[in-house]
Amino acid sequence: MMNITPVVKQLLIINILFFIGSYFVPVAYDLFALYYPENDGFRIWQLITHMFMHAPFPNVSHILFNMFALYSFGSALEHFWGGKKFLFFYISCGLGAALLHTVVNYIEIHSLLSQVANLNLSTSELHQLLNADYSSLFDSKGKMMAGEINSLLERVHCTQQQFNAIGEASMISKGTVIGASGAIYGLLAAFAFMFPNAELALLFIPIPIKAKYFVPGILAIDLFLGFNGQSIFGAGSTGIAHFAHVGGALTGFIMMWFWKKNQFNGNRWN
Repeated sequence: MMNITPVVKQLLIINILFFIGSYFVPVAYDLFALYYPENDGFRIWQLITHMFMHAPFPNVSHILFNMFALYSFGSALEHFWGGKKFLFFYISCGLGAALLHTVVNYIEIHSLLSQVANLNLSTSELHQLLNADYSSLFDSKGKMMAGEINSLLERVHCTQQQFNAIGEASMISKGTVIGASGAIYGLLAAFAFMFPNAELALLFIPIPIKAKYFVPGILAIDLFLGFNGQSIFGAGSTGIAHFAHVGGALTGFIMMWFWKKNQFNGNRWN
């Protein structure tokens, strides 16, 4: 078994510190999880910090799977690349994962909002509707109480179907992304690219499978499970977050292809 490499070791420590710290300071999830850019909770640093946040205790499987994969595949890659190049690759895959997830959310949200285009809502009004706390707008009988949102919807003659579309778009925009899974999938893609004939196995698949088949297979399985709100290396709670995994793997593949095509010299990163 390969010894743990320096950057991988530091990443493991940071992830564990974030996991422990967020247990004692739960507000950390509001500050460091990645929000949709049009959500009031979005902060620019979340593009980086969300990679170090994981599902809260007692759910330890999320961080355990990710950290085991980071150790297993990350150490091998850092051994060949060196620390600087490995860290650049790791962070880039995490950013690529966040980008694709955000793009998918954007497409879905604005597809829903297209159903209310005839209401001629302004940008600020749409922002207000997306960020409204709908759970507090109704009384015990399920009737919307008087207030800004109610007045706005009545003024534009919003139908029930249109209100449902707004509510669904709001729910998507309030979702958050946490975990190193996107970056991990980038490592998986790089490992398969560099060591295509290395034999790998999972606990529930005891038969060794070559990396060039294993990685696309595991990505396809995770993509399928993700549509049902599940995943293998991470917690895809929304049914959409699995696109972050695809984004990480795709970013990793593109970077590997580019480096190989241009005969990237590892010493450039030293």
